[in-house]
Amino acid sequence: MPRYKAVVAYDGTNYCGFQSQENGNTVQAEIEKTLKKLNNGQQVTIHGSGRTDSGVHAWGQVIHFDYPERDAEKLRHALDTQSAADIAVRSVEKVAETFHARYEAVEKTYHYHLDIGKPRTPFKRFYAAHYRHPLDLVKMQEAVQYVLGTHDFSAFCSTGTSVENKVRTIYEASVTEIGDNELIFIFRGDGFLYKMVRILVGTLIKIGNGQLEPHDMPKIIASLDRNQAGPTAHPEGLYLMEVKYPSE
Repeated sequence: MPRYKAVVAYDGTNYCGFQSQENGNTVQAEIEKTLKKLNNGQQVTIHGSGRTDSGVHAWGQVIHFDYPERDAEKLRHALDTQSAADIAVRSVEKVAETFHARYEAVEKTYHYHLDIGKPRTPFKRFYAAHYRHPLDLVKMQEAVQYVLGTHDFSAFCSTGTSVENKVRTIYEASVTEIGDNELIFIFRGDGFLYKMVRILVGTLIKIGNGQLEPHDMPKIIASLDRNQAGPTAHPEGLYLMEVKYPSE
C-alpha cells in the first residue's frame, strides 16, 4: 500500500498533546478519525516525527501513514477541510514505503515565545508564555551560545524518559526581542530530549532575572544533573516549526 508523508500544523491549546492516549483528546486521534472517515471506515494509523505535550503547538509536524492510492493534493485537501478547525494539513506527498517520520528525521527546529509585557497581553495567553519580571536580554544571549555544539544534555531532560543516549548537537540557538514586549527563543538541532527546549528556556529565564549567571550554563551542562537547571517553562509558548530529512 502506498505511503504518504504529510506536514501538519496545529493549535495545541485544546489537545492533550500529539500522541494518542487513553484519556484525553489528541492531535493524532483527530487526524486518524478523519482518515478513517475518508477510508470508508477502515482504521489508518499515523506516525509522527515526535510527540508534543499538552498545549504545545506545531507549524511543521511531520507524519506518515499508509493509505490506498490517491492523488496527493486531493488527499491533502480532503484531510485539511475535514479535520478539526485547529488542525491544518499543509502538504501531502507520496514517499518510499520505507520512509519513517520519526526514525529518519535528521534535524528539528523549535521556537518558544515569551510575552514580557506589563500587563500581559490576554490575546497571547494560549500562544506565548508570560513572564512579568525584568529580564537581561544581553545575559540571556550570552548564555544561549554555550548550548551550541555537541553535548550530553542530561541536565535538560525531564525525568520519565526512556532514552539512554542524551547526547545531542545544537546547530542554532538564539534569543531575540520581536515586536512589542515579546522574546523568541530559537533552537535547531539533530534532536531534542523530553521537554529539553522548555527546560533550556526556563534556565535562560533564571539567567535573565539574575538568579544564575551566563557562565553557569556550561557548568549546568557538564553536571548532567536535572536539579542544576532551571524550571520547565510553560507549554503554550512552544512551537515545533520544522522537521528535516536526509533528502531535503
